[in-house]
Amino acid sequence: MMRSLYSGVSGLRTHQLRMDVIGDNIANVNTVGFKRSAVTFKDVFYQTLRGGSAGDSANGIGGTNPQQIGLGVTLGSIDVIHTQGAAASTGNGTDLMIQGDGFFIVADASGNAYLTRSGAFHFDDEGYLVNADGFKVAKDATFDTDKITVNDYIKIDKDAQSYSIDKEGKVSFIAKDGTNNDGTNNQIKLAKVINPAGLEKVGSSLYKYTVAAGEATVGGAGTKDTSLANTTIIPSALEMSNVDLAQEFTDMIITERGFQANARTITTSDQMLQELVNLKR
Repeated sequence: MMRSLYSGVSGLRTHQLRMDVIGDNIANVNTVGFKRSAVTFKDVFYQTLRGGSAGDSANGIGGTNPQQIGLGVTLGSIDVIHTQGAAASTGNGTDLMIQGDGFFIVADASGNAYLTRSGAFHFDDEGYLVNADGFKVAKDATFDTDKITVNDYIKIDKDAQSYSIDKEGKVSFIAKDGTNNDGTNNQIKLAKVINPAGLEKVGSSLYKYTVAAGEATVGGAGTKDTSLANTTIIPSALEMSNVDLAQEFTDMIITERGFQANARTITTSDQMLQELVNLKR
């Protein structure tokens, strides 16, 4: 069988994978905190028909180059692009947007920690600041070797008269008896990792920490002498998806044409095989 058939099949498979990623990006164009993914390809192994050789000046023979035939393409990587998304004003005081680096830290009922850029939060019936799935927002978290641990959560009195969140993520509130809690000890903690692309997507705009993300820095927004010094939190706003539809549709056209070209390689190879079959009639 012709090598071109297998090369064409590998091209169809990889272009289909790229189209799957593009489709997911477009589907999440309005998902809060979503980060688009990008696909890269790489060539697979080669069959060497003849190796290269050095020249022999004594006998007047020049060097020769290797003769190789490639055997197709495969998936190189699927990288998550963590560029800043656009801000959308909501008018809801518990909606928070991170301006700069970092992720919110939330934890489920079992204490498992996750990172997210989606700041669509609200206070539950017990006064905890939670996301749409009921995961609590961290007030105290630590990084230890290969995991992030949440020790305490943002909370206000459930019968508080009012509350406010400033640009450093400090949550202050006025209790029912009029006592003012200034939020000094009630600050939202953020996490910054060396390699955000090393985080693992788990759905619901959440990321699971992995060792591929590198060491994490945990602290408050605007904390001096840390990597979060230039990060601020914008209340009453959400970070929208960083998907650029113009880029996605351009990539879609390129992917479609690549798929068509590989399909044509298969049909042309098939025609050549048909000619061989028809040599003897």
